[in-house]
Amino acid sequence: MEVRAILLPACAMALLTLIVWVRMLVVRIGEMRRLRIHPQSVATSPQAAQKYVDTRAADNFRNLFELPVLFYAALGVALAIGATDVATSALAWAFVALRALHSAIQCGYNRVMHRFVAYLSGGVVLWLLWGRLAWRLLG
Repeated sequence: MEVRAILLPACAMALLTLIVWVRMLVVRIGEMRRLRIHPQSVATSPQAAQKYVDTRAADNFRNLFELPVLFYAALGVALAIGATDVATSALAWAFVALRALHSAIQCGYNRVMHRFVAYLSGGVVLWLLWGRLAWRLLG
């Protein structure tokens, strides 16, 4: 496998973050116009929580800076130690797919248990990825 191929899942994750960011902007600006929300009236998180009705995309955008931070770091470690094999790549792509599913659920119909299963599955895949990297480092 080409070494740079391990970075493709990182690019896909960044693209997912961009898509959710655009969705968040569209929803927020639309809501501000429709509800005539003055920008200064949502200057802080508590103020925003009181004014906005639809926070799904914003909530998901914040989620994309939690576990995915460890994902990006894992890919950096994989690249540094030469763990760019098919199994590592498969785990990375599985994580991206599960995060995309989580985002689709949260930004869409937002059924909590469906979202939780996607989140938990992605977390398990991420920890398996880190376990694989640790095994390579220690072994």
